[in-house]
Amino acid sequence: MSLLSGSRRYLALWFPFLPTDRLERRHGATPDERPLIVLARVGNALRVAHADRRARALGLAPGLTLADARARVPDVAVADRDAGADHALLKRVADWCDRFTPLVGLDGEDGVMLDVTGCVHLFGGEAAMRAEIVSRLGFMGFTVQAAIAGTPDAARAVARYTTQGVVAPGMEAEAVRPLPAAALGIDGARVLALARAGLKTIAAIADRPRAPLAARFGADLMDRLARVLGEVDHPISPDRPPPALMVERRFAEPLARTEDIDATVAGLAQGLARQLEEHGLGGRQFEASFFRADGIVRRIAVASGRPLRDARILARLYAERLDALADPLDPGFGFDVIRLAALACEAMEGRQARFDGSEEDDEAVAGLIDRLSARLDAAQVMRFAAEDSHVPERSFRTVEAISSHAGGGSAADRAWPAAARGEPPLLPLRLFAPPQPVEAMAEVPDGPPIRFRWRRIVHDIVAAEGPDRIAPEWWRDGEDALTRDYFRVEDRAGHRFWLFREGLYRRERERPRWYLHGLFA
Repeated sequence: MSLLSGSRRYLALWFPFLPTDRLERRHGATPDERPLIVLARVGNALRVAHADRRARALGLAPGLTLADARARVPDVAVADRDAGADHALLKRVADWCDRFTPLVGLDGEDGVMLDVTGCVHLFGGEAAMRAEIVSRLGFMGFTVQAAIAGTPDAARAVARYTTQGVVAPGMEAEAVRPLPAAALGIDGARVLALARAGLKTIAAIADRPRAPLAARFGADLMDRLARVLGEVDHPISPDRPPPALMVERRFAEPLARTEDIDATVAGLAQGLARQLEEHGLGGRQFEASFFRADGIVRRIAVASGRPLRDARILARLYAERLDALADPLDPGFGFDVIRLAALACEAMEGRQARFDGSEEDDEAVAGLIDRLSARLDAAQVMRFAAEDSHVPERSFRTVEAISSHAGGGSAADRAWPAAARGEPPLLPLRLFAPPQPVEAMAEVPDGPPIRFRWRRIVHDIVAAEGPDRIAPEWWRDGEDALTRDYFRVEDRAGHRFWLFREGLYRRERERPRWYLHGLFA
């Protein structure tokens, strides 16, 4: 009996005719009745890489040259191998399998592995779940073999080398012992070497002392043997990380009306909010998955600037997001599963409202950022963050507002310099990029300007503050970078400007010039 009796359960799917199934599915209602082979260039010859069921029945096995295949069956359909298209199709199948369990991963070039631990009861048990998956994939045009066992390797071996559907917990060793050595997933050279040593089945290998076998055939052979026998579990690596929390709803009849879809998302938001509250968490990233009856999966993500577990806000974010989709959500023949998941969560405690009402202001700003990000995309809604530089145009950067609003910012964010209470701002709110050149006149070379011309208008200065000298960042701009002297000035009309003189008069190689860098409100 397996040492892992009653632990995890895995469902292996094997698609023995995946490349030919893909081509035959593409033909649709007018299939080609001729046997089909898929060719790949090996050396200087075209050889059969895959053959459909009819071609194999006529003896067209993989490895034959094209000339030999046509000599045996002259009227044969031929196609070139497209590994990229085969992989993309297998990925779509894996996405479709996500409706049964979120733990789904690819298994080689022609298989999919599902961790079905704890979810088979939703489908009437392991046998019923396997039968439903095989039936639905067959309806979509796939030839598939499936098996459930206690380890991925055991499930894979049983699916590919037997017709047994479900291996009872703890019975993996008995199920795989009669299988050939190739069921261990080793290369052909080692299979041949084992056969020459009289070890043609897993039983023959398992009954021999393992140390000599490891020394002769490699230590990984013993590792594979232990996993196939169910002695060691090797968890799968899912293509998509499992969500922290999720809720879903399944429909006996596919859902197609927009009103019903919106109501379902709102109901799922309430269920997910309850789960988040029970765990003391708030969600930062959410994903709604819409599984169409024809196998297509559409995933819509939204994010929040702070931990969120308010169902009404979450439903409103999804309403905004669905309304703003450039590619509208197409139900096709309807959705038979809709899932809402929290992909990223943070600890969240109840907040005590402040007497001054600032808490409501913060919530309003956070809600606005969330709604704009949902409608316009998070990359289009930005905020300013302080940078470690004394050069004005380098003292800030733009970052996504939703990723850092209200206490959720990066730890590397610098604090903005605090302004003195009751004093006018030292820096303008609006900067020109790049600074605009102006013509200026000063009473003394190093003094503030008394007049300057900008955009053909002359401004007479009545008040000035400065200079504030800023040295260049020589390590970035080079040794010839010029010093700046900044002045805050006000003209007769009351307009306030931020000017600077670039360069110093006492250096002969410098020719000071004046620039307008910003405007005060």
